Amino acid sequence: MNRRLLRIYIFVLLIIPVTLAAQGERKYIRHGNKEYEDKAYDESEVQYRKAVEKDLSSYEGNFNLGDALYKQEKYEDASKKFSGLTSTEKDRNELASIYHNLGNSLLQSNRVEESIEAYKNALRNNPDDYETKHNLAWALNLLQQQQQQQQQQQQNQNQDQDQQNQDKQDQQQEEQEQQDQQQEQQNDKISREDANRILEALQQDEKQLQEKLKKQMARTQRVAVLKDW
Repeated sequence: MNRRLLRIYIFVLLIIPVTLAAQGERKYIRHGNKEYEDKAYDESEVQYRKAVEKDLSSYEGNFNLGDALYKQEKYEDASKKFSGLTSTEKDRNELASIYHNLGNSLLQSNRVEESIEAYKNALRNNPDDYETKHNLAWALNLLQQQQQQQQQQQQNQNQDQDQQNQDKQDQQQEEQEQQDQQQEQQNDKISREDANRILEALQQDEKQLQEKLKKQMARTQRVAVLKDW
């Protein structure tokens, strides 16, 4: 076998696997598209994944896989798939589509600010896309509503905190007043007890004094009688 034939033979051996892989990729994409059109999104996902296994760089396989994930409400997975495509695709129209779908996936995941940036990137690549403009306006309005709700919630939380602080102060003041009242009552009770003890002591002293005077008078009377004798 001459060198020319050898080179042709080697080229054929190298190109056959690539051709077969491309044919396999296209076959799975066609099957995936059919399942997608029939709204069998889980089955279309399986077919698109097989296509991507045949060719990891397949734009159509990866893009359609992102769509199938989105339709199944797997928004985080769809976001990752579309985000990965933004770093490999160069065509501006394709990039606009990727960023548009990325924005939709992020918006459905309630990542509103990120979705706004994705829509802006889509418009940078295709400024005339009406759907992207509409979705961007929707996302901006939604962000404004969320910010207003957050501000209202913060105000309500501050009001609740102020009310809790006021209630705590009122409770502390009430407890202090109760303690002061109890202390005053205790002091009054002690004062009355002291007064009673003093009164009893005075009464006892007076009684002893009366008895002492009686004894003295009795002795005086006896002495006087004795003198008469």
